[in-house]
Amino acid sequence: MRFSALFFLMALIAAPIQAQVVTSKSQFTEADTLRGSLRPERNYDVLKYNLQVKVVPEEKYISGFNGITFKAEDPLPVMQVDLFRNMDVDSILFRGRKMKYDRRHDAVFIDLAPKVEKNEIDSIQFFYSGNPIVAKNAPWDGGFVFEKDQQGNSWIAVAVQGTGASLWYPNKDHQSDEPEEALIGIAVPNELMNVSNGRFLGKEVLDNGYTRWNWKVNNPINNYNIVLNIGNYVHFKDKFRHLDLDYYVLPYNLEKAKKQFEEVKFMMNCFYGKFGAYPFEEDGFKLVETPYLGMEHQSAVAYGNEYKLGYLGNDLSGTGIGLKWDFIIIHETGHEWFGNSITAKDIADMWIHEGFTSYSEAVYIECRWGKEEALEYLQGIRNNIGNTKKIIGTYGVNSEGSGDMYYKGANLLNTIRSIYNDDELWWKTLKDYTKSNRHKIITTQTTEDFFNAAIDYDLQPVFDQYLRYASIPELQFKKEEGEIFYKWQADVEGFNMPVDILIKGKETRIYPTQKWQKMEQQVNSPEELQVKEKEFYIKRKNLKQV
Repeated sequence: MRFSALFFLMALIAAPIQAQVVTSKSQFTEADTLRGSLRPERNYDVLKYNLQVKVVPEEKYISGFNGITFKAEDPLPVMQVDLFRNMDVDSILFRGRKMKYDRRHDAVFIDLAPKVEKNEIDSIQFFYSGNPIVAKNAPWDGGFVFEKDQQGNSWIAVAVQGTGASLWYPNKDHQSDEPEEALIGIAVPNELMNVSNGRFLGKEVLDNGYTRWNWKVNNPINNYNIVLNIGNYVHFKDKFRHLDLDYYVLPYNLEKAKKQFEEVKFMMNCFYGKFGAYPFEEDGFKLVETPYLGMEHQSAVAYGNEYKLGYLGNDLSGTGIGLKWDFIIIHETGHEWFGNSITAKDIADMWIHEGFTSYSEAVYIECRWGKEEALEYLQGIRNNIGNTKKIIGTYGVNSEGSGDMYYKGANLLNTIRSIYNDDELWWKTLKDYTKSNRHKIITTQTTEDFFNAAIDYDLQPVFDQYLRYASIPELQFKKEEGEIFYKWQADVEGFNMPVDILIKGKETRIYPTQKWQKMEQQVNSPEELQVKEKEFYIKRKNLKQV
């Protein structure tokens, strides 16, 4: 999900940007490199997490351990595990012995003596404790949320995408690596419940007034998706085909939730058709009511939209179409396909998560209300695009690109669909993309190559212009000596994207380049040419007559 703190203030005038921004830097520090780069000390593949944590609500304190099972990809004498510097390292056990370690910024370097040999599988137990960072305004900044519900019960959650999962538990905090499975045991006061990712394994009543709630994730999972949700929840369930739908809400919202969450089945029917089956059927699908707006936590999607349509009752597109559906249900679940199943290797490529997921909003609209309304919505959300920075960030330093990755990314995909000019091929390619890259960690180049391979036209200049430059292409027209001419103004050398126009109501496709071409059809003035701007996200300019 991830929208900036400004987003909350600007929702009423529909200006979404991203949250937990870790970019906006021109210079990067050692801490950025330690977090963002794949150094030799990170040359291991995480196979499994066994996260066991006790939460003390009144003290805002947590303690526990993470058992990390890993495979060395090269000889590994020193291992980097990430944990925010404000958290205490109590001890680290390797092969039954306490290990020496050094801390630098938010990284812990463990001396593995003897070293782990290449292809060897081993594990450590990392014990830790402390008061984790409390979010000031989750999910726009990362951290814990310690709240009380309307009945005075503790209501606790965490949201750390962008900021980092190492804010609250030790892990290899880089998107290029995911555990193949995870065990999550969260101990909370007896009167409360914890809901985490995956399947519920059962609860254990401890002897200290606490109960441990145990969950298991059976699929690869991003670090930032692993969560706890603690509250006085009630549970109800439903089913879509073979998919279990589980809902955890506060008791006084139960009836509202039963009505609101009916939309999930409409959504799943659409997304199954357009993107393929839900990618984590083994773990089921959950919506969990949270004390913040929402987040795409895998198989445990955070929901805080107050049971309203739109985005907290507002329409981010300004068209009225955004008020027909629950933004958080649709957007955050779209991430199950784009972001959770298909994951960007480096957060510089986060448009793969956010652009495709924002496009999924329009896909849902098209499923329910038709293509014209989807196009109108896509055009409406362009008002939220700044076009001041490029979408792709800086690689290797934990740097995202522009917040335009959301709605500029969505409009890029719609433009590519229009270039395809074949909806059957477009939907097949999109579904093939999600299936081929299911549970994979990929790059922008992977995405570009996939959509390029489906058609004869070379899409690379299009991707380059929209992803690697701030501005969008401008289609220019001019009249000279009674003739109409047209060309592209763009940053990418050789930019030559086709575009559809209407001449006296008749649609035709033209193929502008960066050199002036004469319009073959008889046209008296550029004003008679209507560009299909809903289908193509471009600027259009009529130059003064020469």
